[in-house]
Amino acid sequence: MFLFLVVALAVVVGAVTLAVVGGGEGGGPLPEVAPERLHDMLPEDRPVSRSDIDDLRFPLAVRGYRMADVDDALNRLGAELAERDARIADLESALTGARAAARADLHKSEPEERQ
Repeated sequence: MFLFLVVALAVVVGAVTLAVVGGGEGGGPLPEVAPERLHDMLPEDRPVSRSDIDDLRFPLAVRGYRMADVDDALNRLGAELAERDARIADLESALTGARAAARADLHKSEPEERQ
């Protein structure tokens, strides 16, 4: 009985191997599969929003994610974050300047009101 199970297992393994390698029906080995690529990249025509990041899904590769797709997305996000940080810094400095000018105007007008 044990010998029968070993022979049956060898036959099944051989049949599966032949089918995968190309000995089965279909006329040859399995066709080459095109690598899966990232279809929905981040939008090029507008800044990236939170929903764009939530919807971003990277295709799986043999050993995880495709590094090129992840690197492209991270580079884009890094550039946009740097741009936003620079814009925020510009707006904060403009606000500080406007507040200082308003205080200076207020101090100039106070002595006139006292006279």
